This record gives sequence, C-alpha cells and structure tokens, in this order.
Amino acid sequence: MIDILPIRTQPTTASRLASVDFDHLEFGKAFSDHMFAVDFVNGEWQEAQIVPYGDMAVSPANSALHYGQAIFEGMKAYHQHDGGVALFRPLDNWARLNSSAERMCMPTISEELFMNGLRELLKLDAAWVPSAPGSSLYIRPFMFATDGFIGVRPSETYRFMIFTCPVGLYFNKPLRVRFEQKYVRSAEGGAGYAKNAGNYGAAMYPTKLAQNEGYNQLIWTDASQHQYVEESGTMNAIFVMDGKVVTPALSTSILDGVTRRSVLQLARDMGLTVEERKVGSREVMDALAAGKLEEAFGVGTAATIAPIATIGYEGHDYDLPVTGAQAFSKRVTAALDAIRTGEGADVHNWMVRI
Repeated sequence: MIDILPIRTQPTTASRLASVDFDHLEFGKAFSDHMFAVDFVNGEWQEAQIVPYGDMAVSPANSALHYGQAIFEGMKAYHQHDGGVALFRPLDNWARLNSSAERMCMPTISEELFMNGLRELLKLDAAWVPSAPGSSLYIRPFMFATDGFIGVRPSETYRFMIFTCPVGLYFNKPLRVRFEQKYVRSAEGGAGYAKNAGNYGAAMYPTKLAQNEGYNQLIWTDASQHQYVEESGTMNAIFVMDGKVVTPALSTSILDGVTRRSVLQLARDMGLTVEERKVGSREVMDALAAGKLEEAFGVGTAATIAPIATIGYEGHDYDLPVTGAQAFSKRVTAALDAIRTGEGADVHNWMVRI
C-alpha cells in the first residue's frame, strides 16, 4: 500500500451553480462543478486530483468500451438541519466498490483514498447539496479500464473518478411493475452481485419492453426457473406479508443494497419480523389474493423507497391495497429521512459529517 498523496485541486473559474433550478431538479441531469480523479499505473494509484467537471479523452481502443471492465457506486450526501452536510453509510459503498472491483479483475481502492477524495470533493462543492425535502446530492464513484489495447484480458491501467449531481425524487408516484419470466438479469455464479456496467446495459431491452406495455419497472426472477423474486428494476424488492417484512436472500445474482440493509435494520428496530429467504412470485400473488400482501416496494439509493401500486403477472394486472399512514414503508421512509437530515437519532452511526 502506498502513502496517500495530497490531492491536487484546480477550482473552477466559472461555476454553473447559479444556472441550476433547484426547485425543479431532474434526476441525473445537473452536475456539480468539480470531479475527483486518480489513475492506476504501474501497479499503484498515482497522484489524485480534483478538477472542473468536464469531458475527458480516451483511446478508441479503450478496453472498458470493448470488454466492459467498468464498475460504479451510487451514494448520497444530505443537507443537515443544522446547515452542515453528511454522507449516508459511505464505507458500505466503499466496501461494495471493492467487491465489484475484485469480481471484474480491477484494483481495489484504499479507504483513505476513497474517503479523502470524497471529503475534499464535497467540501469544494458543498453549495450544490440541495436542502428541499426529498432532495439530496447524488454521488457517483466509478472505475474503468484505460488500456488502449484490443485483446480479451484485464487492463493494466485504470481510472477511478467521483462526480456528483443534485437530485430530487427518482419516482414521484407509486409504481406499476410486472414479473419478468422470460429475460434474465443475472444468473447464480454470474456478476449480478457486482455493480458492473454490463448488468445495467443487459437489463435495458426487457425493461423497455415492459415500459412499452405501461409498466415502470420489472420484478426480475431467477434465471433457472423464473419462479423466485430477485430484484425490482435497479432496486431490491421488499414485501410486507402477513405482518412480516420479507425479502429475497442475498446471492451471487442479487445486489447487496445499502438501502436494503438499512430498511431491514430499521424493521428489526421497530420490532418487526424480518425474513431473508427465497420469495416465490406465486407466493406473492397468492398472498395478494388472500389479503395478506400488505405492501410491496423497491429500495435503492436513487429511489430510496418506491411503493408498488400494481403488479403484472401472467398477462393480468393486480392492484395492491392502498397503504395508510402507519404502513411500514411510510414509517421507515420517515425514519430514514430523519436520520439522514440529522433530525433523528443515528443509533447505528450511519452518517459521516463532512
């Protein structure tokens, strides 16, 4: 492990902050003034830098473009009720980034390099953190291969970067979803647990087909039998059935979501029974027919908690019950919001101040 070098910083001379309409933020469209970057060359990470956000040059033979060696994370920083800024569970994202890197034959990042880069970037762009309810600063750490080489082998050089963007709500109304029982997002033994770019590219076509049918997202099922729930779109799936919080157990085909972990911990804190196990699509529909499916929702960094209003199954749509004020999804959303903004007790030490 090399010593962490100082971060060379080049502040922008033309901030774009004043041009952003913070009252009408469209997710992933407005980018903050700066970005963090560091290159991996000759077996070690080089000098880190923070520069104005902008385009960069890559070789046409860039091996990430041809062979898919690219990974990323999604995380958020929140405006605090006392005026500060804090990150939500950043070390969980750092650990998952390294898990993805190992799966994709890429170098890992030290905690010091990851956190120092993140802190310095957010200090510089602290004014970009929105303060309106439901808003946050979305953070995208990512790594990609940089060899200019045509040949199927791991790259010898890489670039790790972080940029940020102020965002509002990802979904502004309950979702219409359907079970996907033909196409596959990931199979056991594959790279579904890693946040590599190819997972998301492969999911676009079946998702587009569902959207053409009027659905917002899919509920992916297992690759071998198409009977067991995996994820919902880019989110983990959670069901409240017969008073229990039920979610698919983690596997090599399911992403270990940070929001998923948080929701399950808060459910346990509330005294609810949590089951992490195989969840059959037929089980979900039978529970709905019997009046035992109380709620279904997706959880993820971008969407946070996205309630599901309608589920499509075998060519028919089924509406879920309208949730009341005491629904678990609403209570856990309020609890997460309070922790993230500093208004609630952070008993699990999830927040890291900047």
